[in-house]
Amino acid sequence: MDTIDAENLNHKQIALKVYEELDGAIEQAGWWAQAVTVAYEQYIGRRVPGQRPDGTFQLSVSKQTRLGMADLMQEWQRFAAEDEDVQGMVGGDPRIGGTDRRMTWRTKAKDGSTVIVTSEPKRNGTASIVVTQLGLATLESNDLARERWSAIVKRFLADIRNSPVE
Repeated sequence: MDTIDAENLNHKQIALKVYEELDGAIEQAGWWAQAVTVAYEQYIGRRVPGQRPDGTFQLSVSKQTRLGMADLMQEWQRFAAEDEDVQGMVGGDPRIGGTDRRMTWRTKAKDGSTVIVTSEPKRNGTASIVVTQLGLATLESNDLARERWSAIVKRFLADIRNSPVE
């Protein structure tokens, strides 16, 4: 990193230089370039774990379920509309979209951050739920949101275990 003067470059500039070094040498060079850049920025104290290049924070909570992708998203929509904690955190009507690879429920949180819930298929016909909240202002708000979403996902999983699947 010293040879590319990384300490004086921004995130994008570092990642591009690392990518140039890795491209053709390893698979998934883009992923590794980002991972190396983030690790370096944390090492020099430019950011802490969970912090994005813009200074905001992001968290993810994920769990595998017994449902398929479409059923999982349908159950999430029902649960999110009824759950007081979800409704207490979100501030807008969700947009729902998807492909054969992923279904997404996206909305703004009351604090202005973004909440994205995805249903992602697994090889055995089941799917995982991934809750991501990004754009949180502080590490403390990020930690609090992680606790809340972990509890919400736990309740959601208990809820779908107790409901019949058609």
